[in-house]
Amino acid sequence: MRILDRSVYVGPSLYAHFPVIRLTLDLGELEAWPTLRLGSGFVDGLLEALPGLHEHGCSYGEPGGFVRRMTEDEGTWLGHVLEHVAIELQNAAGIPVTFGKTRGTGEPGLYDVVYEYEQRDEGIEAGELALRLLASLLPAELRPEGIIPDGWGLEDERDSFIRFAQRRALGPSTASLVHAAEARQIPWMRLNSYSLVQLGHGRYQQRIQATVTSRTPHIAVELAGDKEETNRILGQLGLPVPQQELVQSPEGAARAARRIGYPVVVKPYNGNHGRAVAIHLTTEEAVLAAFEAAREVSRSVIVESYIAGEDHRLLVVDGELVAATRRTPGHVVGDGRHTVTELVEIVNADPRRGVGHEKVLTRLVLDHQAERLLDILGYTAETVPPEGEVVYLRSTGNLSTGGTATDVTDIIHPDNADMAVRAIRAIGLDVGGVDFLTEDITQPFREQGGAICEVNAAPGFRMHSAPSEGKPRDVAGPVVDMLFPTGTPATVPIAAVTGTNGKTTTARMLAHICKMGGMTPGLTTTDGIYIDGQRTVTGDMTGPVATRTVLSDPTIDVAVLEIARGGLLRAGMGTRYVDVGAVLNVQPDHLGMRGIDTVEALAEVKRIIVEVARDTAVLNADDPLVLRMASWTDAKHLCYVTMNPDHALVREHVRAEGRAVSLENGVNGQMITIYDRGAHIPLLWTHLIPATMEGRALHNVNNAMFAAAMAYSMGLKLETIRQGLRTFDTTFFQAPGRANVFDDHPFKVIVDYGHNAHAVQAMCTLATGLDVMGRRLVVLAGPGDRRDEDLREMARVAAGRFDHYICRRDDGLRGRAPDEVPRIIAAALREFGVPDDRITIIPDEQEAVEAGLRMAEQGDLLLIFVDEITRSWKQVTSFEPGGDAVAPAPSATAASATAASGSEAPGADAPGVPAAPSTPAPAPTAARPAPPEPWPGEFGGLIRDERGVRLARESND
Repeated sequence: MRILDRSVYVGPSLYAHFPVIRLTLDLGELEAWPTLRLGSGFVDGLLEALPGLHEHGCSYGEPGGFVRRMTEDEGTWLGHVLEHVAIELQNAAGIPVTFGKTRGTGEPGLYDVVYEYEQRDEGIEAGELALRLLASLLPAELRPEGIIPDGWGLEDERDSFIRFAQRRALGPSTASLVHAAEARQIPWMRLNSYSLVQLGHGRYQQRIQATVTSRTPHIAVELAGDKEETNRILGQLGLPVPQQELVQSPEGAARAARRIGYPVVVKPYNGNHGRAVAIHLTTEEAVLAAFEAAREVSRSVIVESYIAGEDHRLLVVDGELVAATRRTPGHVVGDGRHTVTELVEIVNADPRRGVGHEKVLTRLVLDHQAERLLDILGYTAETVPPEGEVVYLRSTGNLSTGGTATDVTDIIHPDNADMAVRAIRAIGLDVGGVDFLTEDITQPFREQGGAICEVNAAPGFRMHSAPSEGKPRDVAGPVVDMLFPTGTPATVPIAAVTGTNGKTTTARMLAHICKMGGMTPGLTTTDGIYIDGQRTVTGDMTGPVATRTVLSDPTIDVAVLEIARGGLLRAGMGTRYVDVGAVLNVQPDHLGMRGIDTVEALAEVKRIIVEVARDTAVLNADDPLVLRMASWTDAKHLCYVTMNPDHALVREHVRAEGRAVSLENGVNGQMITIYDRGAHIPLLWTHLIPATMEGRALHNVNNAMFAAAMAYSMGLKLETIRQGLRTFDTTFFQAPGRANVFDDHPFKVIVDYGHNAHAVQAMCTLATGLDVMGRRLVVLAGPGDRRDEDLREMARVAAGRFDHYICRRDDGLRGRAPDEVPRIIAAALREFGVPDDRITIIPDEQEAVEAGLRMAEQGDLLLIFVDEITRSWKQVTSFEPGGDAVAPAPSATAASATAASGSEAPGADAPGVPAAPSTPAPAPTAARPAPPEPWPGEFGGLIRDERGVRLARESND
């Protein structure tokens, strides 16, 4: 039993619309050992280790359902058990996850185990620990080797996992704010491994760190941390504070205690959580000892007068008291029979107590602070306290040290509440906690007495939201309402587009339209991240990381996301929802990769976009696979896009006052038309859109229709949409690699990144539809990770449309032989009727582009399919027609590699490509320089021998 593969999905994926982890689990011989065959000992041991499994409903939907699955019929398989154990381990650490599912992969013994998680590291470790736990319960003869380390113990591992999870999990205060935001449908994202969290998106975002917000003044936090200065400011305002002195030496502490008068309190100058705080000190010896303890936390120490009374925390948010809690230090109550150690064990047996912030209460610990307090009483850990005696193990009531909390919000006197509000305003905090000591919180402090001992920035919320006694208070809600008042936005509009082809151009068109409307778009594409039109990150940015980057940018007010198949399969989407989601088309591409073997399976991946669309799903009605996605969306609106004005389904949709964008014929050409709620809205003639090359580039007509549909669905004005489409073209600078035209040579060059049959067909249709005085030439290629049949299909759709074909490969071989791809394409071209003398093989992209440029004559059209877009465009623009052609000789490395291989035609061993007689390359015309001298090769083409050079580069990489 072992884990073969792991995928961590950060958002919507094939498996769920929230974060999940997928494990590919190989059961090996354990495939023949379901739980019932393993015996009752296995099930009993598992339930003893994790009693919470009794509550799992599984397919029965009620507590005990999972236990029934393990014990009835033949039981269930260990992949399913691992799923439940991974979930329960997270539950034991206080992480409320519930979702899981396990399915066979189709191969015996292999399972996809999927389970929910909240934080990545804890989720991964839960799966690993679940595997070790199951292995430890197996009979020795079935136990996999190497899984269980020496000295492994379940209880220690469990507690270690809980602590591990809590170190990485959001603290209880931050978590409560996140949950409050979720309840208000405000998205959030964690910005570091601690408690820095962004609420909302783009320009409307707010940030929190614990309970410090982006509106909390820095100077107020500094003042709250300066206990001496806080005491002075509050005292000047007439608020009740104890007498206080700041000291740096033991002698100074003793003198301060004498001046103030015993009893006194000694505490660190800038400590927190009640660490090293000593109260009710009545002797100089006690003061000196407390001073040394406080010095371990802070260089300076405060000595202040002791105020008798109970400790209360008064929480103020946005100028209002929202909660008041009485805090009681961690303690045990004697029963005359048990020692202090035993009483601590009894208290810790309370199921409400856990490790750290795991549960509502924290376990008591017998440490040096507890021993000091016991020593004051003349006790040790083995003392048996009399019945009814309260033995304190902490001097402060912090919940993190085992204290308890009792809600007193409903009984606090208004004067005391007003005092707390004044104190927080005096310091300048938006969220603050006042530590107030008084004998009776129901009486006004002016009559009862009492004092403010501290003001806290970033006050903890757990004591208020989950008190030991009394009514829980929603204290996080007022904070979120303060950050996002009613009627103010928290998010920016999010538009996502996917499809096999056209998504980059459509996304760029939409972002351009938004910019024309005065918005600041954030755009993710295959070549980078763009903020307001400026590229800020270079590379393929179509995955979830790029999405988070854009949504966290504080300047954007709209997000346009190009979502690719690869990112969805690797890690899911980077946002839980989109406002407008569009699927352009689904065509055979990337099949046979990451478990996607059919175009129908690919459609399921693309469908995720419309499944999470909230306002509008935009679908291509001319693509049957996309059309079927309509039944999978819960979006408020459904918008169809069709280039067929007679589309029957779209007609019925429009008659039902649905939304659609259609291409209609008119006297002046073809008109993009919007239908919505019975209205007929002519938008723009296609020949007025530069990207369509006067309407001839039908693929860009379709892209423009989708961009218009999405922009309209986002509420942009019609004139803004028209202006955006009129001013968007396919120049290299606005849409690199998308039908970029260069007209400064005597011949026309079109550069395109098309890398599948559908894209190649669209560009070939454009090339054959343009008026050309001379020949049509093409530099054709396909990525090395495509199937042989995909490469042949690319050749098929190009065959018969050009006068000459130059076949090449990409720089990245992706597992192929150096010239395998161009040979497969060339063989397919020949199969589909292209004569030998019209095919040239030049594997290297730069040399292939150069050969194409040198071959082109005045009036010709050269279509170049490129991989390295920028490099190839520079090569096209810097080419000088009419220059002397110098045929590059094979390098020494290439020549030696050829000699060593004993082959005159490198790459002839490419699988599935038959040898063919060599024929000379086409003779150049007198007006054009000759192309590079060919190596003899098949199909009468040029085979540029680079095997030795390319292999050397690959090995050096």
